[in-house]
Amino acid sequence: MSCGPASKTHDMPSIEASEFRQAMGNLASGVAIVATGTAEERRGLTVSSVTSICMEPPCLLVGINAASQTHDAILANGVFGVSILSGDQADLAQRFAGQYGVRGIERFNVGRWDQGILDVPILQTAVCTLECVLHRHEIVGSHGIFVGRIVATRSDGGDPLINLRGKLRKLR
Repeated sequence: MSCGPASKTHDMPSIEASEFRQAMGNLASGVAIVATGTAEERRGLTVSSVTSICMEPPCLLVGINAASQTHDAILANGVFGVSILSGDQADLAQRFAGQYGVRGIERFNVGRWDQGILDVPILQTAVCTLECVLHRHEIVGSHGIFVGRIVATRSDGGDPLINLRGKLRKLR
């Protein structure tokens, strides 16, 4: 007896990317900057695909476009930081999302950054930061799925920035 998908459902075509984006836009998500590296080799980008996956060991999952510089830098460094943004940091989110045309190390010219215990960039004014050792990586379609084992956190409280229906919003 087979437990896998029936062949006729396995062969069904996927929905279009625009339909998927519209559907997933209904799921509110936090907004964070994922970063790695030191000095001139720092790289980072905005993500809204961060989720906890287990408590033992404490791990989170982050999805990052495989074509990005940050993707390759995390693989090379084996560590990364996640800075969960506050409701007042939409401009910083847009900067790290590439909406202002700023790339690479230049993205870090705005905001106050520390190097955490893993020597990864973490935002001083973030609602919360998590430092991760790369536990697992896999390519799924256009993105790399990173599982990070969390070794340090810092939480300053405050209301997080969220992404809902393609717009950055503050919680009220």
